[in-house]
Amino acid sequence: MRQHEQAMLLAKKAADDEALLAEILSSSHVSDEIFGFHCQQAAEKLLKALLSQAGIGYPRTHNLRLLMDLLADFGQPLPADLAELDILTPYGTLFRYEDLPAEVELDRETLFKLVRSLHEFVEKRLS
Repeated sequence: MRQHEQAMLLAKKAADDEALLAEILSSSHVSDEIFGFHCQQAAEKLLKALLSQAGIGYPRTHNLRLLMDLLADFGQPLPADLAELDILTPYGTLFRYEDLPAEVELDRETLFKLVRSLHEFVEKRLS
């Protein structure tokens, strides 16, 4: 698959995660861990879309900081408002199998806005 096609596919798959997030944003029936997981998954796919578009190889990982650093290393840093995106990494790894610690408060609105902001940034880069 060509780089642009792969990038577009990843962006489309991230949009699927975002659609789910919009549906469960205020649902008390869905745990914060699941909400955070789909935020992380959307962000991971979007970062990999940027990497694919730029022709930058990346490892199989859920570590958003690693993906962000790869982009920066190749002169493709994210905007400052996305610098904390890696706070989502534990939702794709640790919190998939463990409960959130009591001191962790997940602000669904804020995380959803963060993912939407990344998506808008990626869409501009892919067009």
